[in-house]
Amino acid sequence: MESGAQINSEHSLRHLWHHLSLPEVALDSIHLPNANSRLPSSFKIGVLAQSSIALTALLAALVHSIRNKSQVVPRTTVSGEHAVVEFKSERLYMIDGEIGRPPWGAIGGLHKSADGHVRVHDGFPVHRDGARALLGCSAEADRAEVGAKIAEWNSVELETAAFDAGIVISALRSYAQWDILPQAKAVHDFPIIVRKIADGPVGLHKHVAGAGADKCLQGLRVVEMSRVIATPVAGKTLAAHGADVLWVTSPTLPDQPGLDRDLGRGKRTIRLDIKVEEEKEKLFELVDSADVFLQGFRPGSLASRGLSSAELAARCPQGIICANMSAYGPEGPWKEKRGFDSLVQTCSGMNVSEAEHHGKGEAALPMPCQALDHAGGYFLAAGILTALYRQATEGGSYQVDVSLAGVMKYLRSLGQYPGDSGFQCKDFDTQYDVPENCLEERESAFGLLKSVRHSASIEGVSVGWDVMPKPLGSDKAEWLSHS
Repeated sequence: MESGAQINSEHSLRHLWHHLSLPEVALDSIHLPNANSRLPSSFKIGVLAQSSIALTALLAALVHSIRNKSQVVPRTTVSGEHAVVEFKSERLYMIDGEIGRPPWGAIGGLHKSADGHVRVHDGFPVHRDGARALLGCSAEADRAEVGAKIAEWNSVELETAAFDAGIVISALRSYAQWDILPQAKAVHDFPIIVRKIADGPVGLHKHVAGAGADKCLQGLRVVEMSRVIATPVAGKTLAAHGADVLWVTSPTLPDQPGLDRDLGRGKRTIRLDIKVEEEKEKLFELVDSADVFLQGFRPGSLASRGLSSAELAARCPQGIICANMSAYGPEGPWKEKRGFDSLVQTCSGMNVSEAEHHGKGEAALPMPCQALDHAGGYFLAAGILTALYRQATEGGSYQVDVSLAGVMKYLRSLGQYPGDSGFQCKDFDTQYDVPENCLEERESAFGLLKSVRHSASIEGVSVGWDVMPKPLGSDKAEWLSHS
């Protein structure tokens, strides 16, 4: 790819498209208006947002042309301004006029350590309570008590202890400190890994074959097992293009209502406890008749229950796409470690570099949105659609891997705006900052939902979500009859 200073959304999209070996002619159908849109950051979030969303939309349009046996890929449009707004969608919705609240906890964020800083993630009770226990705090310890304990630790030693305990605490590093780590060297240069894992019949599955569909992916069956935010974005994106997405959550894990109201759009929702044999068998029944198995749990956790890509490919001779989201990628010493967007930003040097560009003396500065999560979700959806294209042309089962660290590496490769120039633009802090044409109002099970509509449009085809958020477990564990 060209040098970072020159890269724009079109360059990024073309690079991604060519690297995935997709047909060149489809690029003639893309339209990227408002390509200079961005968020206040030294990083090229606008380029990442517009190109990653356009990648998924153009792939959906390509699938549409295949199922209709057309040589022409429908014209596909993604506005840069709308794309950067969508990268903040979980922060920009309202229900009955009340602003949505992401689940950021009371003890999380950046803390001073003995030799630097660490970031604590406490979005889930198990991580919040685990951090308190690891630090020797009281069960109800507040931020001050947690901070006092962290001040006694060296950053990397605490990070290592947290990793070993299954807790998510990351040491703040510079690029130089990150780049020398074995894990940094193990992260792939390209953010989407698609590989064939088994042979299978050539062509689109019967669920998605056939012309005349209202949406590009109508009939595509997706089993999604996920939490926050990246993997749900992938499922939500497939749903926007017509996929039948069954979002499987566990009744033994806590809900995340502040996020689910946004990330649940387009999906039907069921609850299964795979530790219960009968419910595990129901999951396998669904997967056996699915086209895509999409998961975002810690690497190895579902594989240990018979849900590895190899085992699922063996169960599905008709072909299946197994898509995995991880924090640090499928290779390297951290490949099985838990992680979240904010933690990857912290440990990889991004927060330090952002603060240095901002020039206000902060030790660290996070990006203005969960850019790794959102781009990771779109990249994972793009990997799935690339595999679907390859099934249509080559046949087989495929494994797709995307990691937050891989997205970080790609965003970093786009270059950064010099000095504090990247911060000299508006942000979208509340829904009142968002242009009305980026929003939609729909009735949901929780009230009138006003939220960010999908930023892609495809000529002659409907794009958007037909299902609005509802309580987890509201649907039957079965596929739609028309699929």
